[in-house]
Amino acid sequence: MKALDKVSGFEPRREGAFLAYLRTILKNQIRDHIRRASRKPAIEELDETVADDEPSPLEETIGGEVLDRYEAALTQLPDRHREAVVLRIELGLTHQQVADAVGCPSASAARMMVSRALAQLAEKMNER
Repeated sequence: MKALDKVSGFEPRREGAFLAYLRTILKNQIRDHIRRASRKPAIEELDETVADDEPSPLEETIGGEVLDRYEAALTQLPDRHREAVVLRIELGLTHQQVADAVGCPSASAARMMVSRALAQLAEKMNER
């Protein structure tokens, strides 16, 4: 179709020129397709069964032993407080996003909930 769009500009100078013209268009189309594919690779689903042996950013920051104490203390918090801490600290959500997720009336209420939950978490981590 592209060849037919531009055929008015084609000047046959020798025998087989039109086939050469079509071949050139086809090669250019293939090159364009390959360039587009390399710039925008196909999207693939992630396989959740593949485990990463590297420590997480959280593990690297606070170390394995402290992480174990953190996780143990986190399980002792009420569900809503635990969710607020995970959303804010581990996932980095804003206080407004935490408020929306846990059902707080405002970002300030979520900020207060996270602060209290962190204080409880620190106490429970120090008990061990």
